[in-house]
Amino acid sequence: MIPKKNRRWIIYLISCLLFTFSQFYRSSIAVISPNLVEELDLDTEDLGLISAAFFYAFAVMQIPVGLYLDRLGPRVLMTALSLAAVAGATLFAYGESAATLIVGRSLLGVGMACNLMGPLKLITTWFSPLYFATLSAIFVSVGTAGNIAAATPLVWLTEWFGWRTTFLLFAISNLVIALLFYLIARDHPGDPPVSRPSAADRVSLSVALNGLLSLFTRRDYWLISMGTFFRYGIYASVQALWAGPFLMVTMDLSQIMTGNLLLAMSIGLIVGSPVCGWISDSILRSRKTVIITGMTIMAGILVTLAVLPGGTGLLILFALFFGFGFSSGSGQIMYAHIKERMPHENAGTAMTGINFFTMTGVAFFLHGLGWAINAFYPEGSLTPDVFRMAFVLFGGCLVVTGLLYRLTIDGKRILRKPMDKPTDNFH
Repeated sequence: MIPKKNRRWIIYLISCLLFTFSQFYRSSIAVISPNLVEELDLDTEDLGLISAAFFYAFAVMQIPVGLYLDRLGPRVLMTALSLAAVAGATLFAYGESAATLIVGRSLLGVGMACNLMGPLKLITTWFSPLYFATLSAIFVSVGTAGNIAAATPLVWLTEWFGWRTTFLLFAISNLVIALLFYLIARDHPGDPPVSRPSAADRVSLSVALNGLLSLFTRRDYWLISMGTFFRYGIYASVQALWAGPFLMVTMDLSQIMTGNLLLAMSIGLIVGSPVCGWISDSILRSRKTVIITGMTIMAGILVTLAVLPGGTGLLILFALFFGFGFSSGSGQIMYAHIKERMPHENAGTAMTGINFFTMTGVAFFLHGLGWAINAFYPEGSLTPDVFRMAFVLFGGCLVVTGLLYRLTIDGKRILRKPMDKPTDNFH
């Protein structure tokens, strides 16, 4: 029998591991893109769609995840969807065409769709709500180890075993962690080993849908959703795909060195997420100030990368990519911001809804940019000028988004208290 105090931290840790797989899968195309292009004869549009398929599926799943998370509970829903991810990783490993890879990536998106919202709900039921921003930021930071695995380590594994065997190994590991989560996790403190949410916890579909529709009448819901659409959409598309070709083509770097720079970006996010959460909770006691500052720095770095000449020193590139990841960590606070700005009874639905816009943004910037490059530059889709133009465009989008985010109302003033005991109250 695991003590309640220890169980909450074990659940937290295993949830971090499941989120790590989500981060790995979404970012894994960047460094293996040369292998896919060579083996399967793909172009930029194919690469964009293969990478975006994960995010399209992930985004579409956010609505049913939001509706069924309370009805089934995170334990059952996360486990069931993880099995779909295992199937998707296996299919991707055996893919012989762009279509098969797209289907595999889509299944991965479905399977990972609850690995953020589910743990966020578990945090609200097992920990004090006063520490939601900090614990959720640390959660994202730890889970970002998946982005690290998708950088230089993935290059090494691909060189040693090939990309197909590597994805099979991740599928097996994913299966083991999912089963472990099912055996240990509980939706609430005091739940028996086998339990279902109580009638009080099972929100009717009509009530949940009405709650979702009511959010669409709130200005801050749209402003914060648009903020995460552009902020994370740009960050993840750069990390998941476009930084790879940019560094290898524009900066003439090797695959290994490209992986190292993507690693620096991931480390920046790992460090930046809890630091930004802490600054927001304890120093500034503000959500939007930290978020706007982060987007502004991201925009400045992207424009700087766009104007840097080929052959720029590695130290400068490492600093810029680390800074890009660090400043992007401010975006994790948007979940706390939306939670505080929406009615308590709709907080869970709001966080799930915002995740729809988050993943749709990534799909838009992955697939959309790939299509645009192929359409407007058919003879030179992988040229330095194209990538420089794209980074300037990304930076401009972030500047405009930051200006619009100023129209939001800040979160509630945050009071510091000792860590509370676990609670059964979701809100």
